[in-house]
Formats: sequence, structure tokens, C-alpha cells
Amino acid sequence: MDRNSTVFPVQLYIYDLSRGMARQLSPIMLGKQLDGIWHTSIVVYGEEFFFGGVGISSCPPGGTMLGPPDTVVDLGNTEVTEEIFMDYLSSLGETTYRGERYRLFEHNCNTFTNEVAQFLTGRKIPSYITDLPSEVLSTPFGQVLRPILDSIHIAPPGGNVINSQNNHS
Repeated sequence: MDRNSTVFPVQLYIYDLSRGMARQLSPIMLGKQLDGIWHTSIVVYGEEFFFGGVGISSCPPGGTMLGPPDTVVDLGNTEVTEEIFMDYLSSLGETTYRGERYRLFEHNCNTFTNEVAQFLTGRKIPSYITDLPSEVLSTPFGQVLRPILDSIHIAPPGGNVINSQNNHS
């Protein structure tokens, strides 16, 4: 294969942080059905990349405490090289996706995977994932819970934090 036309598969890993509880409890608590509380990550170049309360992290695919994903979506292929991607992640990690910028509703793991998916493949992640916060906040209970939920930082243990110091060895 011509070295210049190398392509890399890109996958979206989807985890239900509620482990099925959202599906059971949401009709009672919110008055609407939610199928899950979604955490997502991008898998490319044999690594899983995600954003949480500590910033951008990576691990072997399925290597966090969450275990294997509930769903895997093929997003297509990318011609972006791993080197360019890691530089891109470094710059994101120093700006938009520093750990302290994490917000459960406005700026979370799904915001990150949506942006990275578009960078790599030009495709967005499924809208049922990115629409979840506004669906929750559109309910009276969601509004009551908001101050509590806003203080939650999700960072699944098991990843290595990516920052500029780690990359340039």
C-alpha cells in the first residue's frame, strides 16, 4: 500500500454510566424516557481517547474501570496521522479541554468526542448523545438537579492524562 494513502479506522465507544438505571428510572423521575447516561470516547490508532475532570486521557480500548463499551459505532476512516492527531490533542488539552473546563452539561466527554470525530472523519457523533443534557434540563426535575449535576466531574479511572509534557519525550 502506498504510504501516503494510509487510512486509520475511527470508532466511537459508548458507555451507559447508569448501567441501565436511567432507562428504568427516567420515566418516573423525569417524566420522559432516557435510554442511558452516555459517556463516549474515540478509539483510533489502537488507543481510546476521552475527556473528563482531569483533562484528555487515553488508555487501551476498553481499558478504563467502565470495562467494555455498551455500543461501538464505526465513524469511518481518517487519513490524519497519529503524530498530527497527538499534536491536535495536546493543543486541545492546553486550551478548550483542560480538566477544570469540564462541565457535565455544556462541556463534557461527548462535546469532546463530537469535536474529535469531526476533526478525524468530518462526521458528528449520534445526536441522541449530544442532545441528552438539553433533554434532562428541559424537565422540572432536571432543573432542580442542575446545581448538583453541574458539580459532578466524570473521569473514569484507568486512563493516562495527555498533556504537552508527556508527548515530547
